[in-house]
Amino acid sequence: MTGNFTKYLIVFLISMVPLIELRGAIPYAIGYISAGYDLNLALCYLIAIVGNMIPVPIIYLFARKVLEWGKDKKVIGKFFTFCLEKGEKGGQKLQAKAGRGLYWALFLFVGIPLPGTGAWTGTLAASILDMDFKKSVLAVVGGVILAGIIMGVASAGVFTAIFSF
Repeated sequence: MTGNFTKYLIVFLISMVPLIELRGAIPYAIGYISAGYDLNLALCYLIAIVGNMIPVPIIYLFARKVLEWGKDKKVIGKFFTFCLEKGEKGGQKLQAKAGRGLYWALFLFVGIPLPGTGAWTGTLAASILDMDFKKSVLAVVGGVILAGIIMGVASAGVFTAIFSF
């Protein structure tokens, strides 16, 4: 049981890492299940969702403030300015394309597992755009769930089986 607890903890921690998030935690869990470890896939999925969502309110409430604070600092200023500018550009593009469907766009941005998308980036964009906190969190939760389903299906080899015909 101790070994499994460690595996579940690793799933949780991987899902909290920026850029990797749930997109890395689900394949990790499925890999161990495929290797014969007695892990519960539904529990791994739930743990990965919770781990991926824990940073979301913190990012929404504080990331923009920290980036604005640090943009004129000597060592970190260029990077923080880059993050702010990238977030503002991405947010403006998203807003221009989505219009009134901004929260659906946020949901899809987080939910479709492509490089540079995910809960961290989506939440930062929502914060920079001053989107409604509750609606943004709901869109991000939905996106994380969608990304988990896509990653689970992809990791299980379903796409490989479909495209091999």
